[in-house]
Amino acid sequence: MPETCLNLIGGAWVAGDHAVENRNPSDLADLIGLYAAGSAQDVARAVAAARAAQPLWAAAGPQARADLLERIARGIEARETAFATLLAREEGKILPEALAETRRAAQIFRFFAGEALRVTGDAVDSVRPGVEVTVTREPLGVIGLITPWNFPIAIPAWKLAPALAYGNAVVLKPADLVPGTVHLLVQVIQDAGCPPGLVNLVMGPGSIVGQALIEEPGIDGISFTGSVATGRRIARVAGARLLKVQLEMGGKNPMVVLDDADLDLAVAACLNGAFLSTGQRCTASSRLIVQGGIHDAFVAALGRQMQALRVGPALEPDSQIGPVASGPQLASNLDYVALAADEGCDVIGGGRLNGATEGFFQAPALFVNATNAMRVSRDEIFGPCAAVIRVRDFDEALAVANDTAFGLSAGICTGSLKHATAFRRGARAGMVMVNLPTAGVDYHVPFGGTKGSSYGAREQGRHAVEFYTTVKTAYSYAG
Repeated sequence: MPETCLNLIGGAWVAGDHAVENRNPSDLADLIGLYAAGSAQDVARAVAAARAAQPLWAAAGPQARADLLERIARGIEARETAFATLLAREEGKILPEALAETRRAAQIFRFFAGEALRVTGDAVDSVRPGVEVTVTREPLGVIGLITPWNFPIAIPAWKLAPALAYGNAVVLKPADLVPGTVHLLVQVIQDAGCPPGLVNLVMGPGSIVGQALIEEPGIDGISFTGSVATGRRIARVAGARLLKVQLEMGGKNPMVVLDDADLDLAVAACLNGAFLSTGQRCTASSRLIVQGGIHDAFVAALGRQMQALRVGPALEPDSQIGPVASGPQLASNLDYVALAADEGCDVIGGGRLNGATEGFFQAPALFVNATNAMRVSRDEIFGPCAAVIRVRDFDEALAVANDTAFGLSAGICTGSLKHATAFRRGARAGMVMVNLPTAGVDYHVPFGGTKGSSYGAREQGRHAVEFYTTVKTAYSYAG
């Protein structure tokens, strides 16, 4: 058996209560490793270490922070093959996508290396003679980071990098399903010269480690990405404690296709948005809202190209879609495929696939003749499944697009500047795409949504400063 990969607390690698197996969803015979599962006591020790390290880090100044983040970026780039291979093995993302995600993580650290040097304030005249006013930003303090399984390095990076850039210390809890990539990232952070206690890693189940993080009195803020149910539970606990929170949760993202759309462009955008990364993206196009004039041609073309996608092991060079990330997720996906048929959809694809290895393979699915009232059009499935909803005109398309509890990403394919502009203005979503997939965002601009998708300050770009810092207003009497 392999050695157990340990938690990092106060700069030391420490064992947990027990070890958890990490297996490859492309090949269940492939044991990636054993990973320590921490306890509430481990969280308390990690928070204490972070509280001791944070003031020194805040006092170190922006150049020290920028230099560390740049070294981390270079460390990721130096080991990008190891990162991408491990990510593909444990999450099931095909190797080109895993490599792109790894490179994105390095870009994020490098971006925030620059941002560490660009924290600004204001000096303003008081309404009172002889009084000067300054407004400055200070670190929030110690932040708990809870990350999901679908982007094992990118999402930890876009939480860790701004937290460190703005002078905070962190306790990081990765998803149980993908501890390996984060463990390797924390090794790179340590190798880059991170001060002891500044970055702490406590792996383990959310019911224990995550719960301890949100209840720990030494935590000043929680940044969470995951399910709606868990996000709401965190919000309730945080509200009672008056704890600052940042929540990124679900999506049921619409892609509108109008009659005047370029058919090839629309099919390519929906194929990418709905099915690549096995549909396991919160920004995936899971509702395809199609005007009647183009509907049949669109369904025929998308169905044909969807069924031609090659589903297989993540490390196989000809695979275009990897496995579903876990057995429970696959079972949930298949339940929704059955539900779509029961609700009256014509289902194309969606069945479980057998491969040369034992893994969680599923054919992508299209639910044709869906309505927006169906559960398959309202629930976040989080798999390679998309519902096609026929509409009469632009006004109905926009109304259906907005008729959801979520509001993360929304897209439209159209040749009309009038309709593109009206959709950008009218879509109730945090991000709007025109003639582009709903999935796929830049790292230097805000990420987040409305309604049930997000709560709190935006992630990424310069807007990340809003969550990771607090504002101080100081008055001075000059006499």
